[in-house]
Amino acid sequence: MLYYLFEYLEKQYQFPGATLFQFLTFRAAMAVLLSLVLATTLGKRIILLLRRKQIGETVRDLGLEGQQQKQGTPTMGGIIIIMSTLVPVLLFARLDNIYVILLIVTTLWMGIIGFIDDYIKIFRKNKDGLKGRFKILGQVVLGLMVGATLFFHPEVTMKEKNKTTITERFEVRDVEGKELKSTKTNIPFFKNNELDYGEVVSWFGADPQKYAWLVFIPIVIFIVTAVSNGANLTDGIDGLAAGTSAIIVLTLGIFAWVSGNIIFSNYLDIFYIPRAGELVVFISAFVGSLVGFLWYNAYPAQVFMGDTGSLTIGGVIAVIAIIVRKELLIPILCGIFFAESLSVMMQVSYFKYTKKKYGEGRRIFLMSPLHHHYQKKGYHESKIVTRFWIIGILLAIVTIVTLKVR
Repeated sequence: MLYYLFEYLEKQYQFPGATLFQFLTFRAAMAVLLSLVLATTLGKRIILLLRRKQIGETVRDLGLEGQQQKQGTPTMGGIIIIMSTLVPVLLFARLDNIYVILLIVTTLWMGIIGFIDDYIKIFRKNKDGLKGRFKILGQVVLGLMVGATLFFHPEVTMKEKNKTTITERFEVRDVEGKELKSTKTNIPFFKNNELDYGEVVSWFGADPQKYAWLVFIPIVIFIVTAVSNGANLTDGIDGLAAGTSAIIVLTLGIFAWVSGNIIFSNYLDIFYIPRAGELVVFISAFVGSLVGFLWYNAYPAQVFMGDTGSLTIGGVIAVIAIIVRKELLIPILCGIFFAESLSVMMQVSYFKYTKKKYGEGRRIFLMSPLHHHYQKKGYHESKIVTRFWIIGILLAIVTIVTLKVR
């Protein structure tokens, strides 16, 4: 909306020193400020509304310290994150950008799935919420839409590596190389850090790129499903999912910024992705909304995000990582999500195996997901959250370092 007004004024009056780079930075700054304001001001009103409507969390008795005090805490707070993200995006982002459109669709799609799950838990008094197969189906459909769009849409391209780049005030004047469709992605820590999904199906014939979607789309579906469920499992104690996610999204914002800038992508020897710079506006708004939500979600939480928030966060993170061709970094960057998911899978698998073998189920952890294990060991949840944040920051630093360590 306002993007087009600013663009018109910039062209009409030719503001001194104004460049596309500076214009993007300005819009990103406005987006993060507005999302912070919306999350903190509207957040309080939404919390009061949720209380009046008695939309509170029903806490299962898991024997955890301080658990019963959370009974009745307003949930569905993910609405705060979604609203605080979409309003700045609609105002400051280019709405004809295919990547922005994909992220808006992802936010709404996963938000609706999470909302239905929370609605069933609260109003239908069904603690299990939406059945798992319907959640997975929704995630698979989203992954299918995202994968097909990224593979077939004509505006999803990369730029050939440039021999020379002539610039003036960070504005590209003349660039060798042309945009092309590509199924390449980055492999971290390797000098020749490119993987082409098309090569996986090279045995199909002379032009394997036509069939690369047979590999690419299932991988996208798997990533979207895995990351959104990982974020959902991480949302178990006050501030853990919101804080961890803010670190992850901010890191992806750095990748989007350098991938969408031909100068820095050329210097860092990574893929230049035309139009990907616009992701920075969405990411700025998303980070602002997460930090604003954390104001109310930090211990002791005044509101929980519910599946409305956690599924949305995971879906958005997955799609951003795939767009900037950093999906293979997800196990590192989203290491907290990965550890939480792995702890659940290990616990369930080992319990079933030992029950079948010994007639009695045994456990690896005192309780899963992993953060509950440390609660059972007597750690206060604030200490657990802080230490998980520290680990998340270290993982983010390792992820950023992969730009040059090869």
